[in-house]
Amino acid sequence: MKSTDPALKSLPARDAKAVVHGLTDLSEHARRGASVIESGHGVWVRDIEGREYIEAMSGLWCIALGYGNDRLADVAHRQMKQLAYYPLTNHKSHPPVIALAEKLLSIAPAPMSRIWFASTGSEANDCAARLSWYYWNARGLPDKRQFIAHQLAYHGNTIAAASLSGVKYAHERFNLPLPGFHHVTTPHYSRHALPGESEEAFSDRLIADIERLIEVQGAQTIAAFFVEPVMGAGGIVVPPARYYERLQALLKQHDILLVCDEVVTAFGRTGEMFGSTTMQLQPDLLVCAKALSSAYIPISALMIGPRVYEAIERQSGELGMFGLTMTYSGHPVACAVALETLKIYEEERIVDHVRAVSPAFLSGLHALSSHPMVKEVRGIGLLAGVELQTGRGRECARLAEEEGLIVRAIGDTIAFCPPLIISDAEVQALLQRFARALDRL
Repeated sequence: MKSTDPALKSLPARDAKAVVHGLTDLSEHARRGASVIESGHGVWVRDIEGREYIEAMSGLWCIALGYGNDRLADVAHRQMKQLAYYPLTNHKSHPPVIALAEKLLSIAPAPMSRIWFASTGSEANDCAARLSWYYWNARGLPDKRQFIAHQLAYHGNTIAAASLSGVKYAHERFNLPLPGFHHVTTPHYSRHALPGESEEAFSDRLIADIERLIEVQGAQTIAAFFVEPVMGAGGIVVPPARYYERLQALLKQHDILLVCDEVVTAFGRTGEMFGSTTMQLQPDLLVCAKALSSAYIPISALMIGPRVYEAIERQSGELGMFGLTMTYSGHPVACAVALETLKIYEEERIVDHVRAVSPAFLSGLHALSSHPMVKEVRGIGLLAGVELQTGRGRECARLAEEEGLIVRAIGDTIAFCPPLIISDAEVQALLQRFARALDRL
């Protein structure tokens, strides 16, 4: 049912005059205005015109438990009334942050020593870069300042995180990346393999290229390598299994930290609680956010491995202070919501649910491989990308929205990241709506 409320009718125009939108053509937005979403329940959202959509991107890869979860709203309300805010500086703490840190340490995919909290994935990745420098200074190796990440990687939008990101839009006209941030070939086999090259040979070639970069720059200058277990904003790239095995051996050989950015992949998305488990990664530092609170409130966490924490603790003692802080680090309301989110994942066996529904989700998308508009389908768990023939991504996303399905066009790839609670019937509805959009395309 369309809205007749004049105040709602004016919202797109008001938005265009007041709000700056990221990942948006601002000139076009000034002309067309926003699609204003008013409410949501489960995997569904409704706009101010009364149209309903399957939110097949979980917003921005994040609302894992879907919309309208009363438990998360209630725990936020209770915590706001009990202790709305308290900082972690000067030896202060509060119960929710302690409980959440303990819980994260207990489920971490690799041995971890402490948890640092921030508000966004960008901040947590920025802090991971800073802690890498802090660690190497503690080790008496101050020249280890450079970083390596992948082309098309996305690690956030602070200055350091955007420099780590390997996407042009984060760099162009922003005077980025900063010096000392290097980007190596995306481990996307079908796109970058040479004619006749096997997956194993492809991985070996990419690792050899990274080894040459390390030799040219000098291992004594490289602080860390940042990876996403599965690349999300780069177009849903699942690296060949041997690639990460070889990469970890190379980093260990040259004493370079491994940082896993699990902002998108943590908490069930890949069919395991962590993408690091899926891809057999053993990070020194691990970043998570988004699904940590199912996006009900901003929070991120940086897991710090034992060797890193022991060194930075010792150096902090020498300096008399650990000089990194954020006002909202470990915010009690955010911690309470995140802790309840983790309880729901366990009680509702979310990882098992992902394993149960993902075969139909992935096989349904793979069945579209024969469609004349489709070039490639790739994915894992409830994370997938359908690459189209050149130049049709944005048009396809628009047609999907007209069919009642919200997806994201990443260049020529249509990305899917539905809430983890999606049912079998909703998976089929998603597939049907996307197939109709493809046919119209």
